[in-house]
This record gives sequence, structure tokens and C-alpha cells, in this order.
Amino acid sequence: MAKKDKTISNPRYQKVAIGIAQRIVDGKFSVGQKIKSRSTISSYFNVSPETARKAINVLADLDIVSIRQGSGVVVVSKDKAAEFLQKFEVTFSLKEIKKDIQTSIARQKQELETIDKLTETFLSQATQLRKKFPFEPFELHLNKESDNLNKSLSELNLWHQTGATVVALKSKEELLLSPGPYATVRKDDTLYFVGDESSFVRMQHLFDIS
Repeated sequence: MAKKDKTISNPRYQKVAIGIAQRIVDGKFSVGQKIKSRSTISSYFNVSPETARKAINVLADLDIVSIRQGSGVVVVSKDKAAEFLQKFEVTFSLKEIKKDIQTSIARQKQELETIDKLTETFLSQATQLRKKFPFEPFELHLNKESDNLNKSLSELNLWHQTGATVVALKSKEELLLSPGPYATVRKDDTLYFVGDESSFVRMQHLFDIS
């Protein structure tokens, strides 16, 4: 089962702090202006009063607002609000890049695992081929167009035409040992066969491979 990508999210209080800072930068809250009460902020952003309190404390720690006894929350710096937003954007961008890198690494790891499995399967089948045919067969990759492609081994009658005996047929990622007479030979397949050197040359000519 494929793993779902993790979504990058920020704490709600941080989102509220960003929302307030953005309003300061946009001029909706002026320097020296008293921001609405925490209960009003919590209602406006649809969060709990505790979340609103944490958001205001973040802004106070960054000297964007000041919490004054009797006066409430007062805006003290538009520049620091802009700086806070800029740092957040950079941090968020870096998180996105990190997520993309992690996703790419996971995908490459999965692809490598698939390649390892295919290689293991191929080597296993190649071992079976060597056990069944201890002499080393010729290998012919059918990478050229030919009138003799898309025909069955029976139709090609290879032994009579070339003196070669086909011992395996590789098609894409499948290796078929001792293919039957109805196995079809197609472009980009690989034929494994035994015979003498002249058989190899005749097979090349048969499939128009120079």
C-alpha cells in the first residue's frame, strides 16, 4: 500500500500570528493602535482564546506588539511584522523543498527496489537456463525491422533455415525457457539459441541484422 505524502501544516496559533502580522503590514492595524481583545481575535480567526493568547505572545516575543497592563495589545513595529512574514515564507519554502526531496528519495528507493527484484528474477532465470543448457547459447537482440518479425517459431522454421535451436526467448522483462512452436518473435525481443558460427550468421541475415 502506497504511503500518502505528508502535508506540511503549521500550529493554529502560528497561523493566527501570521494573520495579525499580515494585517499590520497591510496597514489594517497601525503602529500605536490597540488590537481588539483576545476574545474578539479568537472569534475572528475561529480559534480558542488560548490559541489567540499564544499567537499574541509570539508577536510580543518578536517585539511586533506589546502587551500593556490596562491598555491591552498595542502594535509597536510594522517593520518587524514584515520581517516575521518574510522569515516564515522562507522557512515554509524550505519545508516544501525538503518534502519534495524526501518524496523524490522515496520514489527513487522504490524504483531501485523494483530494479533489484527484476535483476534477481533475471539472474535466477539465467541460472536455470545455464543448468538446462550448460553450453553457452548465442544471443541475438532483434532491434531491426524485418519481415520475419511477428511470426511464430513454427512459422519461422529456424532449424531448417539456419541450423539454430532456440533455447529461450526474452520479451521485455519475461524470459521464456524452451519456448514452444507458437511463441511469437517480435521487435526488441532477444533470442537465445545454440548452433555453430554459421548458424549465428544465418540468424542475423534472417532478421536483417548486419
